[in-house]
Amino acid sequence: MPGYEISEPRLRCVLPFEAAPAEVRLLRRAASEQLTRWGLLAATDEIELLVTELATNVVKHVGEGVAATLVLERRGERLRVEVHDRSRTMPSPRTAACEGECGRGLHLLASLARDWGAVLTAAGKEVWCEIPVKTGQPCQRVERAATTLESYRGVAGADAAERALPAAVLEESAVELIADLLHWTAARGRDPEGVLGRAQARFEAETGAEAA
Repeated sequence: MPGYEISEPRLRCVLPFEAAPAEVRLLRRAASEQLTRWGLLAATDEIELLVTELATNVVKHVGEGVAATLVLERRGERLRVEVHDRSRTMPSPRTAACEGECGRGLHLLASLARDWGAVLTAAGKEVWCEIPVKTGQPCQRVERAATTLESYRGVAGADAAERALPAAVLEESAVELIADLLHWTAARGRDPEGVLGRAQARFEAETGAEAA
């Protein structure tokens, strides 16, 4: 998926894509990788979800196979996501009340984004949203893992001093938790190695890490 990045005056990345389910998955991964390069790992979960919904809406409401463009732009402490397509039919919050999932994307924008909207352009329209971001903000995955490990050790709800467990203890807890999850997976007839491999692949994709 070709793209280009402009560093000045703002951080900006432009990613053309084809409105197709397989391309949406690639687009989500490309957006996550771009945020990692910008040091905005904490925002990846929300942005992946927003990118998926915005791109999927193009597939559903404009047409599969049409050309579209994703734009990511860092503006101070806000991250702006834009999806451009060639349709001039504007999304309306009123359509969100229809049956099925026709308005799910609009509800998602309203619930996750600080602000969102749609504007007509010379070539069609742009649907955009913005979320707050801060460099160095803790990653949501790391925060969830920390909360899970605290609960696993039976210290959830304790004060900060009681939660200050040695790193070695937390690491061992992480190993035990992963082992328990693999046992749980096997007990349900699934492949533990496959699940572990998928988790490792997702970790490497989100952080840019390479397998040892």
